[in-house]
Amino acid sequence: MEAVDFTKYPAEIQSAANKYEDFIRARLEPDLTQVIADRDAVYNRMSEYLKLKTHIETIRSQNLDELETKVDLGSNFYAKAFVPDTEFLFVNVGFGFHLQMTLKEADEFIDQKVKHMEK
Repeated sequence: MEAVDFTKYPAEIQSAANKYEDFIRARLEPDLTQVIADRDAVYNRMSEYLKLKTHIETIRSQNLDELETKVDLGSNFYAKAFVPDTEFLFVNVGFGFHLQMTLKEADEFIDQKVKHMEK
C-alpha cells in the first residue's frame, strides 16, 4: 500500500492519520496475519480429509480387501504399510482421538466435517 504524504495537511489531520496508521500496524496487521494462518490450518485439515475420501473411493471402486501403501511419518519420510483388512479404518476426529469406522461411516463423517469446516 502506498504511503500518503500528510505534511501538506493541518496538524490535527496529521495527528489523526498517524494514530490510525499506528493502529493498523500495531493491531490490524498482526490480527490479519493470525487469521490467515488459522485459515490455512483449516484448509490443510480439509485437504487431509478430502485425500482420505479419495482413498476411500479408490478402495470401494477397486473392491480392495487389503492394501499396501506408504505412510508419511513426517518430514517426507515414508514407510511401507500393509492393511490386511480394509473393512475398517481409523479416522482422526480431533483433539487427538481416532475412531474406528467403516468406509461408509468414514465417508459420511468426512462430508459432515468438511461441511462444518467450510462455515
